[in-house]
Amino acid sequence: MDPERERIQSDLRGLLEGEVRCDDVFCQLYASDASLYEIPPLGVVRPRGVGDVAALVQYAAENNLPLHPRGAGTGLAGESLGPGLVVDFSHGMRRIISVDGDTVRLQPGVVHATLNRHLAPYGKHFGPDPATRSVTTMGSVLALDGAGSHWLKYGSARRHIRSLQVVLADGTVTEVSQHAVRDLHSIDADTRRGALVQRVAELLHRETKTIADNQPKSLVNRSGYQLSDVLQNDRLDLAKLLIGSEGTLALITEATVHIDPLPKHRGVAILFFDRLDGAARGALEVVKHGAASCDLMDRRLLTIAREIDPRYERLIPRDAEAMLLVEFQCDSRDELREKLQNLVVQLQRRKKLATAAFTALEREERDFYWRLARRVVPRLHRLRGQSRPVPFIEDLAVPPPALPDFLVRLQNVFKTHEVTASLFGHAGHGQLHVRPFLDISNPADIRKMHDLAADVYAEVMSVGGTISGEHGDGLSRTWYVRRQFGPLYDVFREVKRIFDPQNIFNPGKVVADVPQPLTKNLRPVVIGGALAGEPAATLSEFENSPPTTGSAPVVSAPFELHLVWPSPEELAYTARNCNGCGRCRTQSDDTRMCPIFRIAPAEEASPRAKANLVRAVLTGRLKGDQLSSEACKAIADLCVNCHQCRLECPASVDIPKLVLEAKSQYVVMNGLTTADYFLSRLDRVASWAALVRPFANWTLANRQLRWLLEKMFGLAQGRKLPRLARRNFLRVAARRRLTKPVRQTGRKVLYFVDTYANWFDVQLADACVQVLAHNGTSVYVHPGQLPSVMAQITLGDIERAK
Repeated sequence: MDPERERIQSDLRGLLEGEVRCDDVFCQLYASDASLYEIPPLGVVRPRGVGDVAALVQYAAENNLPLHPRGAGTGLAGESLGPGLVVDFSHGMRRIISVDGDTVRLQPGVVHATLNRHLAPYGKHFGPDPATRSVTTMGSVLALDGAGSHWLKYGSARRHIRSLQVVLADGTVTEVSQHAVRDLHSIDADTRRGALVQRVAELLHRETKTIADNQPKSLVNRSGYQLSDVLQNDRLDLAKLLIGSEGTLALITEATVHIDPLPKHRGVAILFFDRLDGAARGALEVVKHGAASCDLMDRRLLTIAREIDPRYERLIPRDAEAMLLVEFQCDSRDELREKLQNLVVQLQRRKKLATAAFTALEREERDFYWRLARRVVPRLHRLRGQSRPVPFIEDLAVPPPALPDFLVRLQNVFKTHEVTASLFGHAGHGQLHVRPFLDISNPADIRKMHDLAADVYAEVMSVGGTISGEHGDGLSRTWYVRRQFGPLYDVFREVKRIFDPQNIFNPGKVVADVPQPLTKNLRPVVIGGALAGEPAATLSEFENSPPTTGSAPVVSAPFELHLVWPSPEELAYTARNCNGCGRCRTQSDDTRMCPIFRIAPAEEASPRAKANLVRAVLTGRLKGDQLSSEACKAIADLCVNCHQCRLECPASVDIPKLVLEAKSQYVVMNGLTTADYFLSRLDRVASWAALVRPFANWTLANRQLRWLLEKMFGLAQGRKLPRLARRNFLRVAARRRLTKPVRQTGRKVLYFVDTYANWFDVQLADACVQVLAHNGTSVYVHPGQLPSVMAQITLGDIERAK
């Protein structure tokens, strides 16, 4: 750690109750998110409350340090990345403060799905539902004005905001909501807030025409600052202005939001079409019927769906080019059934648009249909090869009447550039999530990204659409905000100066003096070759000649591999496969995921943290010997090799194997710790202890000796440990002649007994034998069997395990 970062870490640890880390390994965990970008931060701060946030902002203002607020790190545009201090609200500020009627007060680190589980007993929920709601935090939902599939019913977060507690750029803590513009000094005792209200109101009054003339015609827009509806009847809604500002104007520490009643009855219809533009025309009809949501999937996603589940294979017609998934919410089941039937009749029989249709009213079947949209799209990252679905123009929105024609024009742009893309969208309100398949290790494809974005955005703007419907500008779209809004961009800059004159809040997002070009700070790719440098680009340089340098391949790992990999490139490929989506951070009951993260929800406990570490070493972001450092070991030890993340990961990334390779690097260089040495040889220790079994069992029950065992071997003093059995199972099996080869015919089982059943719970092993015998199966216990080496493997002692 360099002296400057060490000084900052020391200063902040003296000021804050929360955690402050500026070491290279820990910062690397926060260098990337679900976007294309990677920027190692100066440090990471995890505040515990509003006092910490205020003290941090004051320190940052005094030392001119940028702050980058972060929730779960699932942004697709790099909204939470930057070279300053990352402020992680998901760790220590995740409390639901109160529920009062139709509002709830909460901290920004509360996970969206956790909030709705908490509200369910009240018969309420927070309506806007981003696709990553199982992991995304409410702070991020508010900062990005999140919406999701049910925008037609619930709108976005701006519709639900009532008030915010925020920390301003000088460290002032204030509550903002709607404020009277006139008689400020008599109404608003908070002079800092009063000055803000007055200056912002004067600006909006002066620029009323500019604001009105440069608004997109789309129903949704998340590019720039939303200024058109915040000043009405001499009242300025500061809370609504801050929603969707991406943490560039103030830091949210508490929020009061409106909540909606849970729908009484929900039903789903899926309709298939033989043309993509036909599905878009069908979406216009769906909206007329009062649907709560209307999502669109293209042929590529439907093909993946058929491959992952036989039920989808039977459900989805082979000739389907597109599908609409429509949901209705009604007060009665009869009304719901009637609406679904009327929609199917209208689109399939009268309009002749849909070629097939199915409806579902029961919860299990309805959820099965919804999984089409929610689980298939992330599986795009399972595709093999160097070309990947790249999220850089993934958040377009156009006026719904223009959608059918726009889809044809969009496909023509892709044909011109010879690019394949997948398409998912909320067609009911004209929003499209488009992901072209490109190889970002290929300079030609990186050049293509610039041209493709320019042509696609030109088509979007020609129909009055917006470059961002709900994901924000971040690093990938801020470059194009001036092109989107023209003279209104200067108004955005003035708003930024009013709130944040020093530009310490998430600089480079929404507005910037020199916006980042689309392909700057790309996440390094590891596939073979040498890592290329990336020159910085100025605005004029980029306009004349777009920078084309990006990530180039890496040839081999900077360390000797200890596990069996098909090739050195396979290690790099596995690490690269983690796209940072953050789904491994889920705490939902219906998903198998990391048990360690569920117990202690911190970024270092998440499976993706391990992939980030290995990738950082392979790409040179961290030195090769870092894997043998104590800092890396502490993170690797948070994996217990349960493999649940591998099974549930949308991209099927083998995180446990990456972790075992990292643990092995540490053990080869440093050896096992005393505790790990003891645990990896538990079978041998048990055999020694059995020689003095009475004394050993007394030791396990003695408080003073247990304290000594904790200090020597890391066995927690408060943990209840099993007693050694009088005879181990192998001796019992020999006495029962189970160690003699079975001569009779019929089913036979070769039984390998584990350490616990052999030495501590012989009855468990005996019960297993009896169950098999009761079912007519002969059991043979090999007398010379050795203990399993899984303990050594899990602890990284790979050479001994071999």
